[in-house]
Amino acid sequence: MKKQLCLAGLLALVNLNSFGQSHKPAATTKVGSLTQYVDPYIGTGFHGHVFVGASVPFGAVQLGPTNISQGWDWCSGYHISDSTIVGFQHTHLSGTGIGDLGDISFLPTTGPVKVTKGTIKDLQSGYTSIFSHKDEVVRPGYYKVKLKRYDIGVELTSSTRVGMHKYIFPASNDAHIVIDLQEGIGWDRPMETYITQVDKNTVSGYRFSKGWAVDQRIYFTAVFSKPIKTFAVYDSTATASGTELKGRKVKGVISFSTTKGEVVYAKVGISPVSSANAMLNIKSEIPGWDFNKIVADADKAWNNQLQKITIKADSLSQMKKFYTAFYHTMIAPSVFNDVNGEYWGTDKKVHKNQGFNNVTTFSLWDTYRANNPLSTIVHPEHTNDMINSMLAIYQQQGSLPVWHLMANETNCMVGYSAVPVVADALLKGYKGFDANLAYEAMKTTAMEDARGIKYVKKLGYIPADSSRESVSMGMEYAIDDWCIAQVAKKLGKADDYAYFSKRGQYYKNYYDPKAGFVRGRLSETTWRTPYSPFISIHEHGDFTEGNGWQYTFLVPQDVEGLINMLGGKDKFNIKLDSLFIAQGDMGKFKSPDVSGLIGQYAHGNEPSHPMSYFYAYSGQPWKTAEKVRYILDDFYTDKPDGIIGNEDVGQMSAWYVLSALGFYSVNPANGMYVFGSPVINEATLKLQGNKTFHIVVKNNGPQNKYINAMQLNGKTYNKTWFTHQDITNGGELVITMGSKPGTVWGVGEANKAISVQN
Repeated sequence: MKKQLCLAGLLALVNLNSFGQSHKPAATTKVGSLTQYVDPYIGTGFHGHVFVGASVPFGAVQLGPTNISQGWDWCSGYHISDSTIVGFQHTHLSGTGIGDLGDISFLPTTGPVKVTKGTIKDLQSGYTSIFSHKDEVVRPGYYKVKLKRYDIGVELTSSTRVGMHKYIFPASNDAHIVIDLQEGIGWDRPMETYITQVDKNTVSGYRFSKGWAVDQRIYFTAVFSKPIKTFAVYDSTATASGTELKGRKVKGVISFSTTKGEVVYAKVGISPVSSANAMLNIKSEIPGWDFNKIVADADKAWNNQLQKITIKADSLSQMKKFYTAFYHTMIAPSVFNDVNGEYWGTDKKVHKNQGFNNVTTFSLWDTYRANNPLSTIVHPEHTNDMINSMLAIYQQQGSLPVWHLMANETNCMVGYSAVPVVADALLKGYKGFDANLAYEAMKTTAMEDARGIKYVKKLGYIPADSSRESVSMGMEYAIDDWCIAQVAKKLGKADDYAYFSKRGQYYKNYYDPKAGFVRGRLSETTWRTPYSPFISIHEHGDFTEGNGWQYTFLVPQDVEGLINMLGGKDKFNIKLDSLFIAQGDMGKFKSPDVSGLIGQYAHGNEPSHPMSYFYAYSGQPWKTAEKVRYILDDFYTDKPDGIIGNEDVGQMSAWYVLSALGFYSVNPANGMYVFGSPVINEATLKLQGNKTFHIVVKNNGPQNKYINAMQLNGKTYNKTWFTHQDITNGGELVITMGSKPGTVWGVGEANKAISVQN
């Protein structure tokens, strides 16, 4: 499989050696700085879809290059196989399976004015430039490249809400900056755009577009260090009169003369509310013109976050894999309010400061499994911001978000996956939001009739002929409902606890004992036929980006119940072994997300993520160690194709971060973490209240993948799991590894009752 993946990713590896040195940290990076270990190229090949450019942690601005190519591997606008740039755009997604955003595109040019990008076959017909990866420098908060067509050097950096550009022009009487409000990424299409010259150094405007987010609105103000000599506006390709224009495909072109090596800066503030707020963001975040200071500030912001987990590892490769993964978990959810607290809500109204940072880009079907639990450990303030943002969305649209983007509900993916995230924070004792409102939001969302829920309430399952992806949807609802039950229990709501506990068991209603797998159900007595547990039909089958093999094991909320359903521990272990061995054709309509295969286990897609840890529940934790270590070593690398599947807004990377530390959030909301096989030698987690949790891994190495012994705060610890509270209390975990499974740790009664809520 690894060889197949290497072949599949060959395009992304073209000329890899030629830019092996280009993204090393600059000499200004301080000794001990953790950003030196971040390589943003990781995930730009194969199907990683990661963002490349300048941003700060959870920043509203993701300022970076966008290629002219389009398609699934350009969902973020950039792929390592490409060498074209149509513009430097201020918003990008990272690791999604759908392309959108790409707002407010800037490109410096020289020569005759062109206001369209051209085509792949004829770049010269437009303004698109080629570039070489040899000329790129890519690191957190900073991007640098040379536009070969124009001999213009470009450097980019950003604050939270402002992108800062540095253009180094050649001598030219026809130097320009093209602002293209037509251009976007993927599904994105402009609906209404506007631009105006405010004064000799400033332009402003907005871009309203329709794409994955069906009603996206973004305002901008741009301030330039060099006075504008002329400013021309264009409607698509036609020149318009004056210095102001509203239309669907508006472009603005700033022109002036430049001397050789002349530097022109631009500060571009964005806002979901107004151009005036965009200017306020500029004045608040980047009032001056010290580009190097903003670069240093961005680097410091990333270091402050990365230093929440400091590790020691055996190799530079492991350090790069870990810190790049940690970096990728902090691109989003991103800030979606202005410095004055104002934001544009789902209800199409401006909301004033609510006392929290409103955030957007909720890829919840992915991130509830690991990225959100990781945040509860190291990002307490951001966790509260996320929960408060979700509750605000609930108040505005009547239900918790499903896949929320820029004040739009996309309803993408199955389940109501905000529920595990809200429940997890509440059950872990987070106090930064209204617990009663949180419970109301979860229960109301679960009691709707939309998206198959009416069948769950009435029948206990979703008939396969009533909805696409019915099995996956129902299995996810069971996870979500289990989470609601735990919150109901904590809040003393006995009737709700009983009701939602029952619904949390409905995963069993999709299991056909004769077939030995979950499958589409038509009625109490009838299953959909024909059926093969191998077949995956993208978007039109009974499973979401997967097949019967993978979804049979999607019961992280009740692994003990799953074990019993499959016939007890012995039969379960045989079945789980088979998941990692079985070979079969998934059919011609399988999802491209089904990648990173070990048998039928698909690490490139999120439903499989907890399954390698299930052996810890069935008395064979050494098998978890073997599977987890293989995935850590072989499915994550420090190369451009180093993420085995779609990054999915930090989830793929969060799996790595937690698993590299030695544990994973199998159940997304029971406050417990299951041990696997750590690859780090030492780690320190910074916690609230100036506490730390220290992990020491003794005798670790490529062959020593098995946990042989463990001590928690100086006492022998033989359980295969520990609690969130064990971490947040602070302390030390010492793990001793060996080349063979231990005979004491993790065996016998020690691994029972992992799913029981503390």
